[in-house]
Amino acid sequence: MRDEIPPGLRAEIEKTFPPYGTHGYEHTARVLETCRHIDKIEKADLSILLPAALLHDIARGDDDHAQAGADKARSILTRYGYDEEKIEAISQAISTHSFSGRKPPKTLEAKILSDADKLDALGAIGIYRTAVYSGEHARPIEDFVKHFDEKLLRLGGLLFTDEAKRMAAERTGYMKRFLERLDEELRQDA
Repeated sequence: MRDEIPPGLRAEIEKTFPPYGTHGYEHTARVLETCRHIDKIEKADLSILLPAALLHDIARGDDDHAQAGADKARSILTRYGYDEEKIEAISQAISTHSFSGRKPPKTLEAKILSDADKLDALGAIGIYRTAVYSGEHARPIEDFVKHFDEKLLRLGGLLFTDEAKRMAAERTGYMKRFLERLDEELRQDA
């Protein structure tokens, strides 16, 4: 089947992450579904895209989590019987998905994964994740707001596919309205 992920692989990866949090399994599951959505338009090779989405944060916590994840994915995929060509394509997509990695994705599958991961940092979900991260790291509200200006509101300009750009425009607009409202409320309290 074109989009099949071995059930054991999905179960193994789900166990490696906490269920919630900024990079918990819920994030991975959303990225996976966003990849499926974008693929309905772009028509990528799902046998590459979906395993890459499932494994994209497997080395979260390492300095260069994208490259470390690509390396770790190779051994995992080998255990599940993937051939070397697929392993290379999946690993390449993982190695280039990160905002901070600065390595441009080259294949359609890598571009979709990069887009889907960035889209999960936008809109209502992006606000939620930023708030959770701020709580996890005891960041004050000023740093919470600064993160939008320094990173999140710029993500739309880093996307590759037309569908991701369309989705980002909607989500970024929502975040801007949220920030305007937050600013109004903060000024009321001052």
